[in-house]
Amino acid sequence: MSDKLNGWNIVSWVFGVVAFAIGVVNTFWGNDSVFGIFLILLSFAYFLPVNVILKKIAGFSIPGMGILKIILGVFIIWAALGVGELFDKIDLMMMDLNAL
Repeated sequence: MSDKLNGWNIVSWVFGVVAFAIGVVNTFWGNDSVFGIFLILLSFAYFLPVNVILKKIAGFSIPGMGILKIILGVFIIWAALGVGELFDKIDLMMMDLNAL
C-alpha cells in the first residue's frame, strides 16, 4: 500500500511541476499572463504540502490521485495545448532565450 501511495505522490509532484512550468510559460510569453497565473495556482493542487495546508484551513483536501486531480489534470493539459497555444509560446520563449 505505501509503495502505491509513494508512486502516486511522485506522479502528483511531477505533474505539479509540469503544470507550474506551463503556467510560467503562459505568464511571461504571449498575451495570457492571467491564464498563466491561473495555471500556476491550479498546479499547487498537486503539491502535497498544499494539501496539508488546505486540510487545516478549509477542512478538506484533494486525496492522492483522486478523480478531482485527474479531471483537473485533463483540464490543464487541454487548456494549455488547445486554448493556450503552448507550443507557440515555447517557440517565443526559445527565441528570447537564444537572443541572450
